Amino acid sequence: PTTLAHSSSIQTPQPPPPPPPPSPPSQTTTNSITSTFKTAHQDLNSKVFHPKHGTSRKRLDSDLLNIRSRRLAHTYISTNPCNNILSFINNIFTTLQLDLYLLRSALISTSFARFAAGFTGSVMALSAVCLFYAAGNMFYSSVALPWDMAQRMLAAVQDWSSVKTVLDVGCSRGILLNAVAMELKKEGSSGRVVGLDRGNTTLSTLRTAALEGVQEYVTFREGDARRLPFADNYFDVVVSAGFVHKVGKEFGAKTAAAAAERMRVVGEVVRVLKEGGVGVVWDLVHVPEYVLRLQELKMEDIKVSERVTAFMVNSHIVSFRKPSHQHVIGPSEVRLDWRFNNIF
Repeated sequence: PTTLAHSSSIQTPQPPPPPPPPSPPSQTTTNSITSTFKTAHQDLNSKVFHPKHGTSRKRLDSDLLNIRSRRLAHTYISTNPCNNILSFINNIFTTLQLDLYLLRSALISTSFARFAAGFTGSVMALSAVCLFYAAGNMFYSSVALPWDMAQRMLAAVQDWSSVKTVLDVGCSRGILLNAVAMELKKEGSSGRVVGLDRGNTTLSTLRTAALEGVQEYVTFREGDARRLPFADNYFDVVVSAGFVHKVGKEFGAKTAAAAAERMRVVGEVVRVLKEGGVGVVWDLVHVPEYVLRLQELKMEDIKVSERVTAFMVNSHIVSFRKPSHQHVIGPSEVRLDWRFNNIF
């Protein structure tokens, strides 16, 4: 009996209880990830179209990719996929939307970079073309154009064989002066051409004439174009190339005083020209003023050539003929009424 009682008191060992199933992620963690994703999504929408935020956008793109990876991982490790199927689909669509935004951001950045590069290149190319044209025009105006314009001015005189006296006002280096001398020599004329300039260019001008072989046709005289040291009705032809616009610059190029000085030069050219003589002037910018002055002086056969670009400004050749037996306004009678409306 004692043995039986002892045996009944021994208990059979019970198996351990099964471990509890893992609990799904807390609602707090899910809300935190969703809130972070929404904040990043809003930041992307506000900065994706602004290239100046390029650095912060790159950092934002990296953060969004990390968030996307965490959300997908959270979806796949969920212990109850049947209950979270709607959340999984929503995450898939949100991730696709994020990918579209990132792709659009990359495309916009690339397009803007290409546009900026193309625009900058176009501006630089256009600037280079303009500078090349300006440099070429300045070089051509200094070297080849004076000789070309001299030939055009010579063509304004019909018969050089009958010309005996010619005046070149502002002869400078003597390009036009020598061209006239060569024309006189070519026509077999016994005439002479006088070069007048205010600077000390006598020796260089005569040396240039000697190099051209026309020194016997050329003389030089220093003087002021506003008070020519010659008698009235002295020259058969008076020419001037690129000089008159320089007169009166000490008063300012656009002042009434400078205009009066230029008109005085035109009046002096008319004064020393013989009746029936021809005047030819090539100048920059102010040729319309000369035409008005010549009309006021009652000159005949006033002709203006087509526009020629010289030193990046407009230039023209104006030619005229002094009428015979007609009173001409002298240099002391310069009238500038037609300019008073433009003084102020």
